[in-house]
Amino acid sequence: MIDLGQHWEFIAAAYAGTIVVVGGLIGWTVFSARAAKTRVEVLETARRARRQQ
Repeated sequence: MIDLGQHWEFIAAAYAGTIVVVGGLIGWTVFSARAAKTRVEVLETARRARRQQ
């Protein structure tokens, strides 16, 4: 295994922090995409209803 030396705690914390931040960004993007998709569906439904009148 790689010898991380006396700073292994800092290295592990940096990797863990990066994983948390990237995971949060991925979750935020998925949530935002679902919200946008829902909003587009609502707007498309309203547009179709308006055209039928």
